[in-house]
Amino acid sequence: MSQYGPGGITDLVSGNGGKAEITDDTQMTLFTAEGLLRAETRGRLKGICHGPSVIYFAYQRWLHTQGYPKKDDLDWIYDGWLIEVKGLHEQRAPGNSCLSALSESRRGTVSEPINNSKGCGGVMRVAPIGLYLKKEQAFELAVNCAALTHGHPSGYLSAGVLAYMIAAIIEGLDLENAVKGSLVELGKYEGHEECSEIVKRAVKLTESTEPVEAIAELGEGWVGEEALAIAVYCSLKFKDNFKEAVTAAVNHDGDSDSTGAITGNILGAYLGVDGISKDWIEKVELAEVIKQLADDLLVRYRDESEWWERYPGY
Repeated sequence: MSQYGPGGITDLVSGNGGKAEITDDTQMTLFTAEGLLRAETRGRLKGICHGPSVIYFAYQRWLHTQGYPKKDDLDWIYDGWLIEVKGLHEQRAPGNSCLSALSESRRGTVSEPINNSKGCGGVMRVAPIGLYLKKEQAFELAVNCAALTHGHPSGYLSAGVLAYMIAAIIEGLDLENAVKGSLVELGKYEGHEECSEIVKRAVKLTESTEPVEAIAELGEGWVGEEALAIAVYCSLKFKDNFKEAVTAAVNHDGDSDSTGAITGNILGAYLGVDGISKDWIEKVELAEVIKQLADDLLVRYRDESEWWERYPGY
């Protein structure tokens, strides 16, 4: 309030380059998208692909953009056009769990967790999976991709919920039923109780509680289930107004960039590009890179030689 006044922040804030700077959330989301496209290439041309492994390699490219040295045993993965985008080499306070887990020699999985972290770094990056796969497939892949870096069930199951919701919206469900369906799918997974309870509470809070009080009750968003719940609340509360929903999601003292990003993921899928202010689209940093990846996710695959050069299958 001391910086933005009693109404809080209500618009994008330009950085040194005159653009509204993206955060580590968007950086990792872009590399998730790249991983999906490279997995698609591999599946088409090789006939077999393990999606989480290819996305893991994409996260290793992101890790390198953050100043970490290339891993000698993975020297062959550091290519493609995305890693060459200079703006993605900016360090935007990436999460410690993502950095430390990706620096390890082994990969985290649901059955063999790499840590006990349930930070929101798992959920905030998986939206492209919901754009790419059917609901149940999206849930499963998002869980496995989040588990690469976050070993607590609430750290990876929250990712599954977000991916399922977005896939459900793309398949034509309204927002309320997308949330309901994600809760049904969530209930099939071991360790779901904490995540299930807070998402249900977020839905209940939309009936009567205003954003400041609701977000205070749901938490600060530093952990996966809280960040997801805040985004679900804001998306449902302001489902017809992208700007109001995102504004509500970022005006708190917690991990506001992540809760804002996840809310934007949900309502961006629900309202489409026409539901987002053109001024916001034009003002955001690396808008052309974001648009390129979004378009490529829609196309999925083009000419073999062209696509392998852009998204080699590893």
